[in-house]
Formats: sequence, C-alpha cells, structure tokens
Amino acid sequence: MPINKTQLISWLKKLNTVYTDKKEYLTELDAAIGDADHGINMNRGFSKVIEKLPAVESKDIGTILKTVGMTLMSSVGGASGPLYGTFWMKGGMVLADKEEINSEDFFKFIEAGVGGILLRGRPNLGDKTMYDLWAPVLEKIKECADNGDDVSAIVDTILPVGEKALADTIPLQAKKGRASYLGERSIGHQDPGATSSFYMLETLKEVLAS
Repeated sequence: MPINKTQLISWLKKLNTVYTDKKEYLTELDAAIGDADHGINMNRGFSKVIEKLPAVESKDIGTILKTVGMTLMSSVGGASGPLYGTFWMKGGMVLADKEEINSEDFFKFIEAGVGGILLRGRPNLGDKTMYDLWAPVLEKIKECADNGDDVSAIVDTILPVGEKALADTIPLQAKKGRASYLGERSIGHQDPGATSSFYMLETLKEVLAS
C-alpha cells in the first residue's frame, strides 16, 4: 500500500512529538561532540512545521513536503536547518502534484533528499554524519523498490539497516562540522544527526503499522 496524505500528516505530527520527547537526549549527544543544540533545534523546527500544516494539509504531497523544508530552513539553526530543510524540499520537488507515495515515489523522495544532504554538506561515507545512515538506507530502498515491495515492507526492511548504520557512527572519527575539531575525542559517540534521521524511519514505521 502507498503512503496516503493522512498518513503523511500523521508522520509529521508524530515526528514533532518524538523530537519533543527526545530533545534532551539529542542535545546530550550533541553536547559530547557539537554545539549542544541539536535536540533544541529539531524540537523548535518541527514545532514550527506543525504550526504551518493546517494551511497546506489539503494540498498535494509535494507542496506539503516543500513547506516542511522551507519551515525548517527558516527556523532551525546550525547545520541541521540547511541539511534537513534541503532534504524535505528536494523530496517535495520530485513529488509535485502527488496525492500518495508508492514505492517508486518513496525511493525518489529519499534519493532527492539524500542528494540535498550531499549538495549542502558534501559529506563522505565515514565522516560521522547523517549521511552515514542515509547512504545504506537509500541503497536498500532502491533494492526493495526494484523488487516490487510496497512502502510498508520497504520501511520494515530499512529499519534494521538504519539501526546498524546508526550504531556504526559510534566508532567513527568526525570529519565534518564542529565535531571534527575534537579529532580522536569524537570517537565513541553516536552522531546526533544520524540519530534524529533514524527517528524519521522509526516513526514512519509506527505510523504505517497503526
């Protein structure tokens, strides 16, 4: 089954709840290797998204996603705003006029979003960023979509891939952003951006299963 607009709105609302609940944890992760503001930023950004939703939730999916992106760009500080803002905006651009998201659309959405992260942050695999989670997840989504899996099955399959990728950021040494200043002291800490990205996948699975 494809993701319908009601489920998309539920996903965004649930993400707001999750980023509120996880604000302190994400900030603790960021305090170890960054600016100690990632949880605060994600919470603020999605609170603003929820404020904007009523004006666009009847519009097409592309418009909704672009609105999420523009809202995050304008309300989230640090690297998170441009990276996540571009992720959602690029995803919205490839889903213009869509009323539901099938497996091919889902791949295009995530592919465009990850492309936005690459454009903005220019990360490489192993740099200890959110890209270390999204790269293997995107590869698995393509494999599943090519196999004809529906979106719910794809999300079920990518969750453990994302979970492993998240854990794999812990032994990495950061090569990007404020964390890179720490050198070897960044080793042993889970990347905050990869963590907030994992919550996107985990929350989507919960929405599709409900």
